[in-house]
Parts: sequence; C-alpha cells; structure tokens
Amino acid sequence: MNAASVRLRHVSKRYGATTVLDDVSLEVEAERTVAIVGESGSGKSTLLQLMNGLVRADGGTVEVLGEDLAATDLLSLRRRIGYAVQGSALFPHLDLRTNVCLLAQLVGWPAARITERFERLLALMELDPGLAQRYPHELSGGQQQRAGLCRAMMLEPPLLLLDEPFSAVDPITRVGIHEHFQRLAASEPVTVMLVTHDLREAVALASSLVILRAGRIVQQGTCDEVVAAPADAWIERLLEAQLA
Repeated sequence: MNAASVRLRHVSKRYGATTVLDDVSLEVEAERTVAIVGESGSGKSTLLQLMNGLVRADGGTVEVLGEDLAATDLLSLRRRIGYAVQGSALFPHLDLRTNVCLLAQLVGWPAARITERFERLLALMELDPGLAQRYPHELSGGQQQRAGLCRAMMLEPPLLLLDEPFSAVDPITRVGIHEHFQRLAASEPVTVMLVTHDLREAVALASSLVILRAGRIVQQGTCDEVVAAPADAWIERLLEAQLA
C-alpha cells in the first residue's frame, strides 16, 4: 500500500458562527486521483485550502506529504504542492512560457532544467511550442486551462490540488482537457485532489470519490463502490440526477 499523501483527522473549520467543515477525517494514498464533490457551500474548496495551508483548521490535524501543517514551514511545503483553480489564473502581463516557468525561476532552477521541464509539459498537454510567447488573451480558453495545469506541475510536485479547474470552458473543450489531464496524471508520480460539482467529471477522472454535504463527509470510496451502493437517499438522488 502506498503511503498517505493527505491525512485529515477530525478536522473542523468555522467562520464566525458558521461551521464550514465538521469532524472531517480523510486519508488519501499517494499517486491516486480523488474527486471531492458536493453542493455549493458544502465545504469542498475550504477542504482543499486546508491542504494547502491557505486556511487553518480550528480543530483536528491536517498532514500533507508527511508534515503536520500546524508545525511546518508552509512556504517550503507549498513548493511541493501544485495548485490550479477555475479560469487558469494566468498572469495577464506575462507570456505563456514565463507564466509556466516563473516558480522554477524563483526557486533557482538552472535554465537548462527549466527548458527541459517546460518542453515536457507542453508535449504532455499538446500545446504547440509556438504558443510560448503568446499572452493569455491570445490563447483559447482550453489553451489557457492547459497552461494553468503546466504551471501547477512545473516544480514536479507530488501533490496537485485542483479547484473546479475545468468549469470555465465549454463542454466540448472540457472533454479534450480531460484527456490531457489524464495523460498528465498517468505520466507523473502525483496525487491529485480534484474539487468539482460535476459527478460525471469526477467519475471520469478520479479513482475515488469523497462526497460532502453541509461540511461533513457523507460517503467516500472508489467510484464503483459509491455508484453501486449510495449511502443514503440524498446521495442516490444526486447520482441519479447527474449520472442518469
């Protein structure tokens, strides 16, 4: 069995009087793709932000890549975590190559290593090298999203956190990006935590599902297990509505 990349124990998070996450426990083995799904406001994005140290838990423990986030150097740890969000979040004043390679330059990678990694990522995502000098507004939505994935993977992170990364593109483009993402995940030794509201997307891309409702995990397991045996009537309705 692979070691755990992410381990949460009885985690809670509140904003004022509102409880966003309530007694969440989760363990994710290395090199798995896990989709976190649920309604808007269920705590999906907050769960991902906890893993990246962007927010702190009010209770429980969060361990990422073997480190307790309450007692580690977050800056150093984040260099081992890729993070991509809806809309790619590319810097509009930087060209594609600079956007993708910026972090590697900041941490002092040699130029040859940067170039080799950049070219590998472009090949994996099937982005034409001729796009390297183009700015985000000169790229299609699908190209921007693929460039955002390249940037998230530039430092060869063992953990990739994706927060609704494909929702800003049209359905046809999304299918193509799914294929590129699957190629990337299969080619790199990476654990992926994918937040999505789309169960079809989750089942297509992930090996396991974590279903959140009102800040609690109501079911988790492999995609086949969850689809075959929903834990309650609400999950059954959710599956029927999105997978029928």
